[in-house]
Amino acid sequence: MTLRLAIPNKGRLSERSIEILKQAGLEIENGDERRLYANVKRQDLAVMFLRAQDIVRFVHKGAVDVGITGFDLVLESGLDVVVPYHLNFGRCRLSVAVPDTMKVERPEDLPDDLVVATSFPNLTKQYFEKLGKRVEITSIAGAAEIAPLLGVADIIVDLVSSGSTLKMNHLRELAVIAESQAVVIANRKAYEGCEQQVQEIISAMLSVTEAENKKYLMADVPKSSLDEVKKAFPGIAGPTIMNIIGRDDVVAVHVVIDKTDAFDAINKLKRMGATGILLTPIDRMVP
Repeated sequence: MTLRLAIPNKGRLSERSIEILKQAGLEIENGDERRLYANVKRQDLAVMFLRAQDIVRFVHKGAVDVGITGFDLVLESGLDVVVPYHLNFGRCRLSVAVPDTMKVERPEDLPDDLVVATSFPNLTKQYFEKLGKRVEITSIAGAAEIAPLLGVADIIVDLVSSGSTLKMNHLRELAVIAESQAVVIANRKAYEGCEQQVQEIISAMLSVTEAENKKYLMADVPKSSLDEVKKAFPGIAGPTIMNIIGRDDVVAVHVVIDKTDAFDAINKLKRMGATGILLTPIDRMVP
């Protein structure tokens, strides 16, 4: 059975998804042309290029088996899909933002009858109803941050990453409605019917995203420092120690470390008398 995978047809999620598939060894035929449909070389897998906001509905209906999209869009849709994994990229948050001039510190302080501009009417309605606030929701396709300046809305609910766009438009973040990132979603029937095939694709993608936060560290270390090495570098299952031909006083140590620990790790090894220190990226890391 050919598994059908939908990925966004444009934007950062699209570029990142294609990059991850390539690093996982899943080469899309003519994928750079962003056609609506492309096969994956040497695999029983087809890729569909769809709008990110449409992917949830296509997966729910069974038109495609698996998709990559934003978790915010899954929440907004309210549709029944399986969300087996979060992919740890495309992080953002859906937030309430108000003009700098509005004198409120909490969402509970907002007055009733405000006009809210948003691309997420369902989540916005649920949020303000739970808050006990009466608002008028204006659905827009994008660029919500300009709405208060144009007088179209009083406040907005929009995706926020760094917050710089809000500042440029004289807005400030008041409250977070939901956290989001790229997720894998699956049609429930397809997931239950071909779970192994789906899991193999997901595992391949996760092996790439997991590896990006790691580095492979290699060094020649004096045997007298091995106890220090074992304490300093527990690794995934402890450091790998290998003998070096012709050397009885030195061994080769290989270990996987967090990328953020690289600077300290190298300095620790140098203090232990290590030489030939190498630090390399990891393409994939399969547990």
